[in-house]
Amino acid sequence: MSFSATKFAQPLITKEEGLELYEDMILGRAFEDMCAQMYYRGKMFGFVHLYNGQEAVSTGFIKLLKKEDYVVSTYRDHVHALSKGVPARAVMSELFGKATGCCRGQGGSMHMFSKEHNLLGGFAFIGEGIPVATGAAFSSKYRREVLKEPGADQVTLAFFGDGTCNNGQFFECLNMAALWKLPIIFVVENNLWAIGMSHLRATSDPEIWKKGPAFGMPGVHVDGMDVLKVREVAKEAIGRARRGEGPTLVECETYRFRGHSLADPDELRDPAEKARYAARDPITALKKYLFENKLANEQELKAIEKKIDELVEEAVEFADASPHPPRSQLLENVFADPKGFGIGPDGRYRCEDPKFTEGTAQV
Repeated sequence: MSFSATKFAQPLITKEEGLELYEDMILGRAFEDMCAQMYYRGKMFGFVHLYNGQEAVSTGFIKLLKKEDYVVSTYRDHVHALSKGVPARAVMSELFGKATGCCRGQGGSMHMFSKEHNLLGGFAFIGEGIPVATGAAFSSKYRREVLKEPGADQVTLAFFGDGTCNNGQFFECLNMAALWKLPIIFVVENNLWAIGMSHLRATSDPEIWKKGPAFGMPGVHVDGMDVLKVREVAKEAIGRARRGEGPTLVECETYRFRGHSLADPDELRDPAEKARYAARDPITALKKYLFENKLANEQELKAIEKKIDELVEEAVEFADASPHPPRSQLLENVFADPKGFGIGPDGRYRCEDPKFTEGTAQV
């Protein structure tokens, strides 16, 4: 079974929905643009992968979720975190490696996590988030069907890219999810490039959505540059999952406007290809739709843009002023006991021994 997004007529949205979608997409774009500035100014370290151009996918799916629903991301995870409700200042602080970050400065760009918002992590290695998402979906089904918990209808979204679809975890988890009818949506953000490898050169059949029916689940292809089309497909897939009808594979054909990471000079992609997709900017397309359907005026959208600019500026100020993690945090989360250091023969936490951290002062 498969169905195509082309069967959907242009969806109708309310004014409130339109403004919510626009604000979320503007937040994602402005936040990532600021990340580029901060990276080049030496405020962030390591690899930083930006989401510019793909905002329709994050907004189109995540803004339809409940807070209880789960999201599993990739190394390109800042905007997924923002769409799921993680405060901009907590995400920015994490990028700055500060104690006020959503992972207290220990996760960084590729490992956003928030228990409060059921964001189950960004994952640096491609594909490793898919089994985690499958496990989260299994827990929802178990809680509903075995533990008989009322209201246990959580849905899980697993985001990943086109390059990941050639990895074993992808196929194993599609099989398991279909076999057990798990409440999960596999969202492929096909931006056509896996670092510098063209999708067309790496995949025997470039139409990823076809792999869904092969495992007994719907496969859908949608224009990932159109937030309204993404939203319609997302509604259908999330509804299926919540009703207990099983998983869906959704291929969102999108494009990243920047290089693979901020360390990537982006010289491999054809300039004409980049220009073609830049002309299909998902934010510009939504803005046009809002104007044409009298859902918003220029003044309302400018007010949103000003609000977001101020929010992002405040996030930077907050992150910059926040403290670095204390040295005592260095070895936390290594062991299972609450303080993370293990208990010595005398029954006391070993970290309380003055000599315990000898040799770590320079780390």
